[in-house]
Amino acid sequence: MAIFNLQKREIECKIVYYGPGRCGKTTNLDYIYNKFKKQVQGEMVSINTEGDRTLFFDFLPIGIGKIKGCEVKVQLFTVPGQVQYSSTRKLVLKGVDGVVFVADSLEVRREKNLLSLKDLQQNLKEYGLSISKIPLVLQYNKRDLADEGLPIMSIEQMEKDLNRQLKVPSFPGAAIKGDGVGKTLQECLKLTLINLQKELKWAD
Repeated sequence: MAIFNLQKREIECKIVYYGPGRCGKTTNLDYIYNKFKKQVQGEMVSINTEGDRTLFFDFLPIGIGKIKGCEVKVQLFTVPGQVQYSSTRKLVLKGVDGVVFVADSLEVRREKNLLSLKDLQQNLKEYGLSISKIPLVLQYNKRDLADEGLPIMSIEQMEKDLNRQLKVPSFPGAAIKGDGVGKTLQECLKLTLINLQKELKWAD
């Protein structure tokens, strides 16, 4: 849930990048941090766990306007994807306002994508949130690996696996090159802000 700081006239919301281990969540955040430096406030914080990382930093989206006369500040987080970090993933989701689910396009990761989406659904549920109601965007990452001759799933297959019931916006991506990274974030920001405005309306 967004935090309102009336003294600073600021609304702080939280977007979490979720997905299986090594799917490209960290690569997305690294790219955003380096590409949109002017919109980044402070340093990127990295909490290293064995073979995975939790990252976060404050992001100030430009040109999205104000809500109730307040500037919008966004905290971008990643979660460690590996199975053993279940409690960390759940903790990072606390207070989440929007989610980017990063799926791995490699055929061998199909099962891991499905398990991770199920894990997301369960963890949201434990905070009283529904995966079908929270602002959510899917990114089908590592599309560029086809150029290296590696077997990747078709977009149609990934849509069928992950988005048949959710019917949320989805984007192909190659985060290492920056392809689809900005579009994915932009869409998630848009949906998150629409949702916040609705919440504020109900609160009036």
